[in-house]
Amino acid sequence: MGNDQMRAVICSSYGGPEVLKIKTVDKPVPGANELLIKIEATAVNSGDVTVRALKGNFVFKVAMNFIFGFGKPRNLILGTVYAGVVEQVGDRVKNFKAGDQVFGLRGFKFGTYAEYVSVKENSIISLMPRNASFEEAAALLFGGQTAHCFLHKAGIADTPGLSVLVYGATGAVGTSALQIAKYYGAKVTAVCSDYNEKLVMKLGADKVIFYNKEDFAKTNEKYDIILDAVGKISKKQCARLLKANGKFHTVGGFEYAAESIEQVRFLKDLFENGYYDAVIDRVYHMDEIVEAHAYVDSGRKKGNVVLRITS
Repeated sequence: MGNDQMRAVICSSYGGPEVLKIKTVDKPVPGANELLIKIEATAVNSGDVTVRALKGNFVFKVAMNFIFGFGKPRNLILGTVYAGVVEQVGDRVKNFKAGDQVFGLRGFKFGTYAEYVSVKENSIISLMPRNASFEEAAALLFGGQTAHCFLHKAGIADTPGLSVLVYGATGAVGTSALQIAKYYGAKVTAVCSDYNEKLVMKLGADKVIFYNKEDFAKTNEKYDIILDAVGKISKKQCARLLKANGKFHTVGGFEYAAESIEQVRFLKDLFENGYYDAVIDRVYHMDEIVEAHAYVDSGRKKGNVVLRITS
């Protein structure tokens, strides 16, 4: 493989994990205001899996075809987050230099299932937390950014001591939401299966409802915020649990969790100061991408599945 090429995971059609193939492609060339980043780690998130499998009902699938491409993704390299090392900077880059350890979000631009990615200096990128490994840095972003967005929409930062219910508290979004809500002084009820009790209690849950033993919707408590972190419940299902001005948000609808550099800086600060842990279930190598996606598809993952790009 020449210096102008790299290995990447290519999603050449929609389908199961087996559609993902490792191929040699052209290495990106950074522009004047861009950074070339050697990716050390990324993560397999629900966004990647949803696009790869074209998951959802008919209307959702039609919408996704328009957004992401018909028959196959427009960007054949999936992956929404990255942690790595700046290898080269363009002439106009001012705030980063070669050798910097960075992490960031690509969102629907994708492209991080690869050995290199080129990003603009003003994109959602930051120096990594000083106490984070590459795997931890990659694991912080997707769930943390999504949870931060929805919880702030619901007013988590406006009033201390809110009561929050997180449905699906052990996924990437759920584990992040639980920790962020606790940072803001909320009283948090986690909904999960009974075999995940230790995890959510470790992350700070005040109460746990086991969905495999009882119907969470029959609880007599009322909540200021209900966050469906896995996209499996509706506002109608839990309307009686909301206080008069209570807010309901779900990752399962068309409500987009907008990304910002402020979110990344917030997560970095929380991690550096011990308020936020990177919950990592498994780490796979890039060559194990099919197995990594199959595991996420299984629905058994707790927290994040990290993909190590370099050996």
